[in-house]
Amino acid sequence: MPIKVAVIGAGSIGFTLRLMRDILSVPELADTEFAFHDINRRNLDMIARLARRDIKANRLPAKLTTSTNRRRALEGSDYVLNTTRIGGLEAFQRDIDIPLKYGIDQCVGDTLCAGGIMYGQRNIPQVLAFCDDMAAVAADDVLFLNYAHPMAMNTWAAIEYGGIDTIGLCHGVQGGHAQICQVIEQLVKRPVTKKDVDIICAGINHQTWYVQVLYLGQDWTGRLLEGFEQHPVFSRTEKVRIDMLRRFGYYTTESNGHVSEYVPWYRKRTRQIRRWIDLSRWIHGETGGYLRVCTEGRNWFETDSPNWMKQEPPQFTYESRSEEHGSWIIEARETGRVYRGHFNVVNDGCITNLPRDAVVEVPGYVDRNGLSIPRVGDLPLACAAICSTSVHVQHLAVEAAVHGDVDLLRQAMMLD
Repeated sequence: MPIKVAVIGAGSIGFTLRLMRDILSVPELADTEFAFHDINRRNLDMIARLARRDIKANRLPAKLTTSTNRRRALEGSDYVLNTTRIGGLEAFQRDIDIPLKYGIDQCVGDTLCAGGIMYGQRNIPQVLAFCDDMAAVAADDVLFLNYAHPMAMNTWAAIEYGGIDTIGLCHGVQGGHAQICQVIEQLVKRPVTKKDVDIICAGINHQTWYVQVLYLGQDWTGRLLEGFEQHPVFSRTEKVRIDMLRRFGYYTTESNGHVSEYVPWYRKRTRQIRRWIDLSRWIHGETGGYLRVCTEGRNWFETDSPNWMKQEPPQFTYESRSEEHGSWIIEARETGRVYRGHFNVVNDGCITNLPRDAVVEVPGYVDRNGLSIPRVGDLPLACAAICSTSVHVQHLAVEAAVHGDVDLLRQAMMLD
């Protein structure tokens, strides 16, 4: 029988088409039934037109339905993908503007810091509503793949209070892996690919540490600082991450702008922010940069969508699929082909010096039997200490949202 994949927030510009194309690039999944749901009918219809054009151009038997009724879309689903932005860009604007009024400068503000905490208060009630709907109408063994931020908070709430099998997915580990390959290539003066560099990355989402980097079987963890400091681009665009590497000994996954708001040191004094960021791209630390890019992207999507329909449809090939984990997880579960990635899951002793109930981002394997997480052991002590503060903020914020507890919310904000 064909599987059914539902996408909540399918009006997403970035994720929906990419994830659909990835899934349909797997021959065994060519007959997948997709159900797109969004509360914005206009965006939903635009994405659906593009998706149906692409399915038809690739001569695939896949089917697509759309609905603004969430339960109708989720009915019978084997997999549910969450790509929502709860509250839209209007609420996101407040997450940036209100903290800035009080001196809290954010580049992204959707995962931690003041904006991320408040974003979690909007998200968690909706995530739990999604879980209620899945429990009522989806397949008994439905898997919830959460792409929406705040990643750890959403995933924590879904698992702890939603009762649905959930994995949180992010592409930060893959991005940093690619950077490390470029750094090693710069040092050895010959081409280096991800296949040449084996990594173990562990921590929490957006604060995950490359605790082992093996190039052709040799440990390169200790040479990364030299490589990043010498790199002609990263030495300019990744100043925060390089400083963290210099002080704590390990490279961390997320972008310069994100890392700068995950710890209290780099955006604390307005006059000093410029020394740590680079304005060539928003992701390197621009104040409110992600909000600006999202706003411009939405406007561009609404005006240029008709022009996309005139473009040549992409060809779905196994070789051209993205590194987003979703399609690889589904392929592994449906075909038995083993996939190794990094996933957001309940710790449960995987990282032995972080709380057992925390949501951590760690290596894992997926096959027809589901997800298997090996034991990482202790993080380096300083890395665990940095993560620990964030974990407690996340825990307070989740409990605040679930129970409507304003005291816990204040405490989360103060601790952050």
